[in-house]
Amino acid sequence: MAPVDAPARAARMTNPASAPGIAQAIARVREITTALRPPPPPPPAGFAGTLDQAMATAPAGVPLAPGVGATMTPFGVAPVAAAGGGTVGQRIAAIATAELGVAEEPPGSNDGARIAQYRTATRGSGVGPWCAYFTSWVAAQAGVPIGPDGSGLGYVPTVRQWAEQTGRYVPAGSGPPQVGDLVTFDRDGDGVLDHMGVITGVRPDGGIDTVEGNSSDAVSARSYGPGGYAGLVRLG
Repeated sequence: MAPVDAPARAARMTNPASAPGIAQAIARVREITTALRPPPPPPPAGFAGTLDQAMATAPAGVPLAPGVGATMTPFGVAPVAAAGGGTVGQRIAAIATAELGVAEEPPGSNDGARIAQYRTATRGSGVGPWCAYFTSWVAAQAGVPIGPDGSGLGYVPTVRQWAEQTGRYVPAGSGPPQVGDLVTFDRDGDGVLDHMGVITGVRPDGGIDTVEGNSSDAVSARSYGPGGYAGLVRLG
């Protein structure tokens, strides 16, 4: 029998997941778990919802926001030269914070001049609940658009599906939140994600501060205690 390299044996004892076969088994369990998870429910009318729908042809040359050098192209969202410096997370948080106070016109309409701009970041969007439109717009402005080909996503369960498929989803409790993460919520507690926003601050106890579209008919600031969310989408 060939001698076992002592440092390698010690490393396996320190980190059992590095032993032959265990890492592959862990990866297989994760693969099976993901495969067994039921698909997200179909989006209500008015949403730009499923990943298949998001892959439809995008209209070319749609401006994402006045004065910002980004457009929707047939291949997604063009890079944003005006996104500013700092880390991706810092840019996302700053862009979201700058929108505080934007409100529906009239209240309860899910619409308004600025909210219509948010919808332009999501292919196939229509007037409807707009928290995911807002986060899609913020991500596009920061130069990290979400969805297939950067086409944006307007339905929270589909955002999670895309994030899981691309290795960007962090379930609650599996890692600390970070500034600039997109944060998802299951406010009804029924297993279906129904709201999302942007983390703008992380407190020492693990609680978070957020900016959220479609919160009290506006872009609003909110705060939550540790673990007060369903999961995170990390774009940085």
